[in-house]
Amino acid sequence: MKKSLLVLTIMVICLMVAAVPVFAESLSLRYFMWDPEFQDAELELISLYEEENPGINIEFTAMNPGNYWPNLASMAAAEQLPDVFNMSAGYFEEWAEEGRLLNLEDFVAENITEDEYFTEVFSAVKYPMVDGELHAMPYAWVTPVLYYNKDMFDAAGIDYPDDDWTWDDFKEAAIALNNPPESYGFWWYGRYAHVEPWIYANGGRVLNDDRTRVEIDSAATEALQFLSELANDYEVSPEPAMMEGIRQQDVFPLQQAAMWVDGSWMVEEMRSIIDGEFDWGIAKVPAGPSSEEKGYYSYVWPDSIAISADTEYVQESMDFLKFLVSEDRPLESYMAGKVPIYQPLAETDEWLQPDRSPGNLEIILELGEMETKNTFTQGWGEWRGYVEGAGMEGELNRVANGDQTLEEAIERFTKHSNEVLSRYYD
Repeated sequence: MKKSLLVLTIMVICLMVAAVPVFAESLSLRYFMWDPEFQDAELELISLYEEENPGINIEFTAMNPGNYWPNLASMAAAEQLPDVFNMSAGYFEEWAEEGRLLNLEDFVAENITEDEYFTEVFSAVKYPMVDGELHAMPYAWVTPVLYYNKDMFDAAGIDYPDDDWTWDDFKEAAIALNNPPESYGFWWYGRYAHVEPWIYANGGRVLNDDRTRVEIDSAATEALQFLSELANDYEVSPEPAMMEGIRQQDVFPLQQAAMWVDGSWMVEEMRSIIDGEFDWGIAKVPAGPSSEEKGYYSYVWPDSIAISADTEYVQESMDFLKFLVSEDRPLESYMAGKVPIYQPLAETDEWLQPDRSPGNLEIILELGEMETKNTFTQGWGEWRGYVEGAGMEGELNRVANGDQTLEEAIERFTKHSNEVLSRYYD
């Protein structure tokens, strides 16, 4: 009897243990981003995700941009990359080639509704760079636009720039608005965001078809010649040497130039510096004379999020990534002019802010829906001159200063650029 009772008791205990729900241990995903300025907004988003996904903990780190890439490179060398991390278009190809980034092509096909996203922007994070597959997911993007001083246009009796403007219209406006030395009609130098938009608006190219060498075509040469003439023949743009000691982004808001082409991310800074001193707007860079034959391209690049190819938690990382690029991301994590990749979010009045200058941010959205081009390659900072102020940028500065001809500049920066690129591409 006692033996039977003991057996029965053991059976009951076993049944009770079996009935207790088994809770999986919580797992932690490490997530790194490069901008502490938006840390609070990102923490808010992470808290929401953790609430909706009990059992998943996000270990979040925000670094200063200057420290982000050296630290991330060291972690990659030690095979200690975070599961999810911010990725720049400037570093993307190098990291994809080294096998550090998870292929996201299937993830996008299964989780992203194309008509809800600016999918043209995806081309900047596909590897191989020609006809490749997605290895990072954009969460925001930017593009250069034409900034113009409405008060100066009004005083000169000139209509504002629109989609029908030609390069002749631009030139005539720049001449009419030119009033040196107090102010100029236009401002440019060799900076990538000043130059490439004109090349692509004319259907031109900087790189060859497989993006391994600099190969300036006739449409690109035509664009560079137009910029050279504005500076040297019509003198509507100040020499870069004259602007030493002045931040390039201060020339337009200080009303030293009536027009200026640079990135859409400058909208936030323009609002802050101009602070109601004058009325201003933005427009697309005018289409060049060769665009009818060769097409008009926008110059767009994204800020993206990648997943480490070595993560232990592929599905969990993908689920978190999907959340990070969805409608749940707060608008506080986007500065003005930096466009959410999720299109319905960008189309809200909260992002467009039609009651604040420039009052027409929808221009930026139109550029994001066009076919895009960019010049990002391995070694880009060196050959383009972005880091050292040399390379293509430095040679074009010498053209704008009147120190050399455009033909000499193209010969010199092509030779230098391809010496750099030959170190990365056979």
